[in-house]
Amino acid sequence: MTTTAEALVETLAELDVEYVFGYPGGRIIELLEHLPRSEIDLVRPRDEREASVMAETYGRLTGRPGVLAGQGPWIASLGAIGQMEAKLGSSPMIALTEASERGEYSTLAPYQQSRGDYGGLSLPDVLDGVTKEWWFPRTPIETLRSTQLAFKHAVAGRPGPTAIVLDGNAIIDDVPADPTPPLWDAGEQARTWDGAPTDGDVAAAVEALEAAERPVIVAGNGVHASAARVSSPERRSDGVHAATAYDELAAVADAYDCVVVTSYLGKSTYPETDERAAGVVGSFGHEGANRVVSEADVLLVVGCRLNPMDTNWQAPEFIRPDEQTIVHADVDTRNAGWVYPADVGLIGDAAESLAALAEAGEASNDWARARAAEAGDWFHAPECEDDSAPIKPQRVAKEIEAVVDEETIVTADSGNNRFWLLYYLQTPAVRTYFGSGGVGGMGWANPAAVSAALATGKDVIAVAGDGGFSMTMNSVETAVEYGIAPTFVVLNDTSLGMVRQMQHDEGEIAGVEFHDTDFVRIAEAFGAVGRRVTEPDDLGGALEEAKRADTPHVLDVRIDREEDMAETLASSFYESVGGLHE
Repeated sequence: MTTTAEALVETLAELDVEYVFGYPGGRIIELLEHLPRSEIDLVRPRDEREASVMAETYGRLTGRPGVLAGQGPWIASLGAIGQMEAKLGSSPMIALTEASERGEYSTLAPYQQSRGDYGGLSLPDVLDGVTKEWWFPRTPIETLRSTQLAFKHAVAGRPGPTAIVLDGNAIIDDVPADPTPPLWDAGEQARTWDGAPTDGDVAAAVEALEAAERPVIVAGNGVHASAARVSSPERRSDGVHAATAYDELAAVADAYDCVVVTSYLGKSTYPETDERAAGVVGSFGHEGANRVVSEADVLLVVGCRLNPMDTNWQAPEFIRPDEQTIVHADVDTRNAGWVYPADVGLIGDAAESLAALAEAGEASNDWARARAAEAGDWFHAPECEDDSAPIKPQRVAKEIEAVVDEETIVTADSGNNRFWLLYYLQTPAVRTYFGSGGVGGMGWANPAAVSAALATGKDVIAVAGDGGFSMTMNSVETAVEYGIAPTFVVLNDTSLGMVRQMQHDEGEIAGVEFHDTDFVRIAEAFGAVGRRVTEPDDLGGALEEAKRADTPHVLDVRIDREEDMAETLASSFYESVGGLHE
């Protein structure tokens, strides 16, 4: 006979799981003890928080659900950050957890019990708030079927996290040989299909784009999500995609002569060095990008919800549905026209919608390239070449840019560091930049870099402030343990820089200053290489050396704490957009 735990590992293998990111504890041990006899590798960081971010990042980059495993109370607390990022950032992810039940003692408030009874915690309530769907199966067949459905729901439509709460007794029970209802093949049960827009909606969108004099594409995270799904052959019945959403986005830009801008989560869906690229829109975006959106007569929004940061908090001069034609493409019909009324909705996978547009029409004008060329100037500033010390953060962004190629991925944390990169790191190719921005938690970049290196085999550079780096610096040791070599760049201003810069007077906000931590010694204690960089001329060489190395490097870069990100970027919209559309 086969136990549920054994059959569950077999199911994961059938669904092509290569990594489980997790931490042993509770009844999840019953599952993990069978992993060594499979082809699935366990990646065990130092806590469930880092494991959850690794699982989310794996799903984001591969289009296949990243699997998180751990004990219920800690998956619901420490591990919630990755699940929240996955839900709001549309990353496919599976949480395999348990309720720490104690059999007949479950109604008597046993230690760590979290199935929701009086006297315990309610894991189902937590999961209901941070996942797309969750299951609490009580039998072997329900457990296996729930796992199959969890994989299906994680990638169906708008991707996101799902969860299975394993029952303490069912996980060790034998699986019946001939159950009713039957258990189907895992691959067939988990199979999904991509949606595509209707012919009528495509025709309406084509008509609008062909008639446009100033067409602009706003590309969001949905383009990344669609492109990642191509790596999953089960996504299509024929097993192949002719092109990724990245390819189709470029084809549409060419077909209709569009300027291309991105949301902050959509950065690197289109090469920012391309002649049509104008940069990142929004309150922390480029003035040039915001200008062209304001000037557009037709906006094609692809995989972007147009949240308040993307839309400059809905400044009335920015997007104007009463004056502009809005074509909104999204995998979820609820998102199209969510924030601004749309004239045309294209509901389906981004690659499918873009392919239909590229095939159906064509147009040309002289406006797009000229405006994109002007907008591209906003990636540069005198501070990018500044030789002073402490190092200007703009200079750091440009030194990182110099070592980024199409085989390099940058993971950006939350805080000032992310906005310096959004504004000054000009990505040379698609899929070279990913940031924390679903829920936007600090500490994301480090474990994300470890996962990205495992999932893609590419060079990875994690960028965080000293606050975010400290939260998950154990990821450096995980990288050492698993034989990968990301570069960890710390933009160190010995403070919570973004919050500190919100002060009107020094010391006005409590808790923003840190003592000077020696990250070099910490890196060395983990088995990595640590280096403090205080002079701008030393940074490029340090980055190149770290990128070539087989051992993780931590670069403690001392930045100018007086360089105010908010003041530098505030003019990107509010001070300049007025009158642009007149």
